[in-house]
Amino acid sequence: MTHFTRDMVILGYAGMAGFVAAGILASFYQWWTSLPPRFVVLGRSVLALVTTAVFCLVTGPIVVLDHALQLQRQARQQPLRWICAGVLVAALWSCCSGIFVLGLMVMLRSSFV
Repeated sequence: MTHFTRDMVILGYAGMAGFVAAGILASFYQWWTSLPPRFVVLGRSVLALVTTAVFCLVTGPIVVLDHALQLQRQARQQPLRWICAGVLVAALWSCCSGIFVLGLMVMLRSSFV
């Protein structure tokens, strides 16, 4: 296996891990608040701002895809490129948040061993 192929497999795994983490956190938030996840500030304290940053970092792909699908449903004459752009942004964001989540998991695992 070449280095490029190995890196693409790792990037794909990180993207899937990020999207799964986004889905789990978004579903939990929607279950807890009965509201869909959005990019909003969750409070005014320092803890609330840190929580908001982590929440938006992880759930970003779901929020972006949901917004792109809503725009496509509302404006039926809009070209398909908006959906493609939303999927591309969500995929790249998912890779980044997946790297964050996997790094966090490795850090937690190494602290217990």
